[in-house]
Amino acid sequence: MLDKRNELNAWDRDHFFHPSTHMSMHARGETPTRVIGGGEGVYITDTDGKRSLDAFAGLYCVNVGYGRQKIADAIAEQAKNLAYYHAYVGHGTEASITLSKMIIDRAPKGMSRVYFGLSGSDANETNIKLIWYYNNILGRPEKKKIISRWRGYHGSGVMTGSLTGLELFHKAFDLPRDPIRHTEAPYFFRRPDRSMDEEQFAQYCADKLEEMILAEGPETVAAFIGEPILGTGGIVPPPKTYWQKIQAVLDKYDVLLVADEVVTGFGRLGTMFGSDHYGMKPDLITIAKGLTSAYAPLSGSIVSDKMWQVLVQGSDQLGAIGHGWTYSAHPICAAAGIANLELIDELGIVENAGSTGAYFRSELAEAVGDHKHVGEVRGDGLMAAVEFVEDRDDRKFFDPAKKIGPQVASALLERGVIGRAMPQGDILGFAPPLCLTRDEADIVVKAAADAIKSVFSNL
Repeated sequence: MLDKRNELNAWDRDHFFHPSTHMSMHARGETPTRVIGGGEGVYITDTDGKRSLDAFAGLYCVNVGYGRQKIADAIAEQAKNLAYYHAYVGHGTEASITLSKMIIDRAPKGMSRVYFGLSGSDANETNIKLIWYYNNILGRPEKKKIISRWRGYHGSGVMTGSLTGLELFHKAFDLPRDPIRHTEAPYFFRRPDRSMDEEQFAQYCADKLEEMILAEGPETVAAFIGEPILGTGGIVPPPKTYWQKIQAVLDKYDVLLVADEVVTGFGRLGTMFGSDHYGMKPDLITIAKGLTSAYAPLSGSIVSDKMWQVLVQGSDQLGAIGHGWTYSAHPICAAAGIANLELIDELGIVENAGSTGAYFRSELAEAVGDHKHVGEVRGDGLMAAVEFVEDRDDRKFFDPAKKIGPQVASALLERGVIGRAMPQGDILGFAPPLCLTRDEADIVVKAAADAIKSVFSNL
């Protein structure tokens, strides 16, 4: 067994190109290789036998937890009956058609159709093309700019990486590209004027958006994209009234709203969609992770009835729409989605995310909120973050070279719990499976408190 592990480690370093990894350090063996062998509930186990409570649900995605036989059986049954057929030119499968209806039944009011892909990145690529197509059909060829937010995360492609507002995803890639623009992040803790309360800061963000639209020319601005709650940018809930104020600006200038619900869709905030949670009125919704709880790769662009009517008009003018993925609506992935959504209902996952999430965030704040190097404990639903500062009174941040966030995440892992060191700040993030119990939340909180104490006692 030891020989096999050593062989896998060698193959990994010699042949496997990992995403979001320090390539040279990994190739030299300066960062660990961890081979995951199994999972059950909220726990994963590696091939060395180490068991860890996964308080980040993979990458915000294993919402119903690991080892759900119902989803595995649905995948196996679909693979035996029909492993694949395409969705082009009106073709469908029972799984893809059924899942489409299940999604629309759960979606916010006014949504009409689902276009399937495989990842949140390709779903947002689809959204960009649909926005451009929509405005071309309406005879507005200049209305093409899309405004995102700094610290937003919307994918790693050329255009979706441009939508993303994190420097790590732009560095040395010649991104962002036109016609993408970025406006203020709704990050209350890092607001430029600390005298502002939440509603004043929300108005400040809305004013900044309006200033950008006017500077660019309203006739050139097509859409605004945002996560209901910032995810990878720091797990940052919007300040009070933010989405209402943003919506008013978008309505004023006829700008579409894309709600990127890759993280928040299907229960993470204690509601089926984050758009409902914050009162957003999207024209497009991006879905992925929670759609199958990552048991199979599947994403979607949910199109509003308002947009759908224009797209249909476009086909009458131009013929078949020139957009498609080979694996769109893949039947195996769709079967996983059906079983996953059924489990979400059967297990009361959405309600648990709300109640256990509130308990978890309260206990986390109680345990570490008064630490002299904790600037803020924040979150919503089953999402939480702890942001570390050198001086909380002056809101002075640590030198990034000290890697405080990664140190705490590493200390947490030593205690058997997985959290995530978030980029562009010393931030420890949590987004556990939505089946998390209060007892399991207590384990995460204790490990986090111990990890924080350990790291700062050694500074």
